[in-house]
Amino acid sequence: MFGRGVPRSSSDNSKYYDVLGVPKTASADELKKAYRKSAIKNHPDKGGDPEKFKEISQAYDVLSDAEKREIYDQYGEEGIKEGMGGGGGAHSPFDIFESFFGSGGFGGGGSSRGRRQRQGDDVVHSLKPDTVTGDIVFVLQLKEHPKFKRKVDDLEMEHTISLTEALCGFQFELTHLDGRHLLIKSNPGEVIKPGQCKAINDEGMPQHGRPFIKGQLYIRFKVEFPVHGALSPEQCGTIETILPSRSGKKLSDMEIDNCEETTLHDVNMEYEDRRRKMQQHREAYDEDDEDDDEPSMQRVQCAQQ
Repeated sequence: MFGRGVPRSSSDNSKYYDVLGVPKTASADELKKAYRKSAIKNHPDKGGDPEKFKEISQAYDVLSDAEKREIYDQYGEEGIKEGMGGGGGAHSPFDIFESFFGSGGFGGGGSSRGRRQRQGDDVVHSLKPDTVTGDIVFVLQLKEHPKFKRKVDDLEMEHTISLTEALCGFQFELTHLDGRHLLIKSNPGEVIKPGQCKAINDEGMPQHGRPFIKGQLYIRFKVEFPVHGALSPEQCGTIETILPSRSGKKLSDMEIDNCEETTLHDVNMEYEDRRRKMQQHREAYDEDDEDDDEPSMQRVQCAQQ
């Protein structure tokens, strides 16, 4: 297909690699990552140069195709143009971009091409003659995600770390909605408190009509403490030599002797809240019964007099 009209002498075959910023030995995955980064940066809707965007798309279109890449490596850009009959057959730069990010920008989780969409029931509505047609309103139901919760343009999630990670640092890989892998890590020397929230800019959902402007990703951290009995007294002593000194006042033996000793036990506060509410209902019910009995008691006393 590409063998006819291809120049016999080799020419510049490094331009496309330079455009994407990859070496000539780049793999398919490296080409995809380079295209994704450059295309987002130079997209016209984001204020990028249309010609630069077209050039990036053309470079990826050629280098991502094994047959075209082989011709380009031997004969350069001229070989591609002549082998394709004067440049015909190239894909639209926006089609290539849409194949990566979908038609609504790059925040929607990829293209819908090639995926079979779930078809709903047909809706039939009869119109009377001379009736002015109205609007069709679609009400979309948001499907719950096991990890992320959407709040307008922002995303929220929870992540559990160990006490060691909270004190000494952590890092983990997060797979985003669009399949990208994000490296989440704490800053050197940072201590994460239970329930603390952190935010990552531009990793939320795209704004309506402005797909290149995205909200924030909020991560709420849960700190998992060691279970009861996991640390020996010796280990506790070692940890205490490392951590800051205790903030409470150290009591003398005499002060301890003057105190009543108590015992702490585990409690489920959700259960306790339910128990208190039930107790309040019972007390209110008992008060109503007492109010109902009071008039009859007064009548009995009057009759006795």
